[in-house]
Amino acid sequence: MITLEALVGLCPPPADPPLPVDWAQAERDLGTALPADYKQLVGTYGDGVFDETIGLLVPDSAYHDHDLHAQTRERDEILAGLWEFEEKPAGLREAGARVLPWAFEEGSGAFLYWLARSGQHPDEWTVLYNEGRGPLWEHHEMGCLAFLMGVLTGTLDTEYFGYLYDVLKPTEHCFATADQTLGTREL
Repeated sequence: MITLEALVGLCPPPADPPLPVDWAQAERDLGTALPADYKQLVGTYGDGVFDETIGLLVPDSAYHDHDLHAQTRERDEILAGLWEFEEKPAGLREAGARVLPWAFEEGSGAFLYWLARSGQHPDEWTVLYNEGRGPLWEHHEMGCLAFLMGVLTGTLDTEYFGYLYDVLKPTEHCFATADQTLGTREL
């Protein structure tokens, strides 16, 4: 099992801890509980970007692009329109299944979602990647922490993140907070 400690050892979190999240309120606003590994990620890293590639969404981020609530509403609207003329991925054709975004791929329009199936505990949700500007979806039978570790270590079998190792060949991993990458907080 992938642990948060393994990720912290690979990619150090910011020196200043992120702002605390009111998880009860965040989950009420979303209408669902959230996975424990995601809460650990947010509590350790906050809003920001891993290896200049994967942007973590956080409830009530000061930045629209990193705000879990804003991106959930936006993605719901965009996907509802999309599925009027495109077929949903297989897992989403099940009654009660839905997707919830938890991260995005920097500069690409692509999003990482949880596939939330009816009656399934959030800790059992798996990851769906959508390329954003096309119909392709990639399903991964793991949670967000395991997915993130797989991308950063180059051990994940994916069509989309292989360039991190094929092209960038990182020797160290980094996390930049949203404040660092975007400048100052939005008002």
